[in-house]
Amino acid sequence: MALRDDINSALKQAMRDRAADRLSTLRLIMAAIKDRDIAARGEGDDSAGVGDGEILSILAKMVKQRQESARTYEEGGRLDLAERELGEIPVIEEFLPKQLSDDEITAAITAAVSEVGAESIRDMGKVMGALKAKYTGQMDFGKVGPRVKDQLSNS
Repeated sequence: MALRDDINSALKQAMRDRAADRLSTLRLIMAAIKDRDIAARGEGDDSAGVGDGEILSILAKMVKQRQESARTYEEGGRLDLAERELGEIPVIEEFLPKQLSDDEITAAITAAVSEVGAESIRDMGKVMGALKAKYTGQMDFGKVGPRVKDQLSNS
């Protein structure tokens, strides 16, 4: 719950600072978290809300959505909207852990492969599950998947 508290504190500070753009992005983050809380309650989870791991995945998804939207807006010639989308990304990324470098990702993949005892491409799901459990928000799993596949097919 510490991450939720950090976001709430940043929201309150943005209100005090009258930082409209930052405030708007923080409100979007809180709305996404509350939507996930409601969905979790509908699934029978009566806890106080989603945990930090789920919040990290929400934030990572929001960053990816902003990047895709900005790309679409640029292709459509709407640079004003693309700039707004790109401006939201740093605010969201403040709450994500530091992204891993390529070398760190390679080491994490190697460790996960040996940890789950993966021997073939059929074990890819186990490896990805182990990586997601440890490194949510620290790497782009869409880009990591092919690297895991390469490593498993070469072993």
